[in-house]
Amino acid sequence: MSGFVEKPEPVQVPGLVHLHTGKVRDLYRNEAGDLVMVASDRMSAYDWVLPTEIPDKGRVLTQLSLWWFDQLADLVPNHVLGTDLPAGAPADWAGRTLVCRNLEMIPVECVARGYLTGSGLAEYEQTRTVCGLALPEGLVDGSELPAPIFTPAAKAAVGEHDENVSYEEVARQVGAETAAVLRQTTLAVYGRARDIARERGVILADTKFEFGFADGELVIADEVLTPDSSRFWPADAWEPGHAQPSYDKQFVRDWLTSPASGWDRHGETPPPALPQEIVEATRAKYIEAYERITGQAWS
Repeated sequence: MSGFVEKPEPVQVPGLVHLHTGKVRDLYRNEAGDLVMVASDRMSAYDWVLPTEIPDKGRVLTQLSLWWFDQLADLVPNHVLGTDLPAGAPADWAGRTLVCRNLEMIPVECVARGYLTGSGLAEYEQTRTVCGLALPEGLVDGSELPAPIFTPAAKAAVGEHDENVSYEEVARQVGAETAAVLRQTTLAVYGRARDIARERGVILADTKFEFGFADGELVIADEVLTPDSSRFWPADAWEPGHAQPSYDKQFVRDWLTSPASGWDRHGETPPPALPQEIVEATRAKYIEAYERITGQAWS
């Protein structure tokens, strides 16, 4: 059992049709047929959307994505049409709303890894491969890979795990030509972002992208290079051989799996509300990621 602890009711806005409530984002369609994407402050962990929100999280994700879209514009077009609030929308939507092109989405999570950790590490420890790609002996948690790799995943529904798949499976699903373009674009974007982050003292360990087509053109969509979609590590604390400190929801994960929460992540009971100190520490980490990467003060 997993999913929403308390699924929110969609906000009703004149002229907008609610399409979907995701882990973090709510999706609407406006009268022009464009998509309106609103990033909430919801937090997910261990396949649950938690009952406690992290203030400003949705705004951080949106503003950081916009900053990255600008850095990547010469590599791949993005889906953003504007950031103006729809008429009649709640004031709280400011800073967390994107009006976007309606794309023909590709049902693949395009993951790039430059370092070994997470599900890639788990597979490597069993088979010395990640998504069927052979890797050298002797790598440990946090090791830098000889070169970045494309490790796609099948996109899962809310409450389920994305499942790593082979490149061959992606080619079978979307065609060899599209699969090749996805791999090339994913690795190019990762390489650009890795270098930008490195200049700011941040390691981009891995990240995932979503793409779609607009009139036959590949377009990057959803969020990009945020703490929700990426593993960012402080470069000055990088030490292979164990889990790295990171700019993400690790405070939340650690508390949920600690005796203090009293929660069994392998059981069927929903996770409890987060204590205020965990909320504040997690919010601070998201803002720190924004400020360190962009060089701009959060406001």
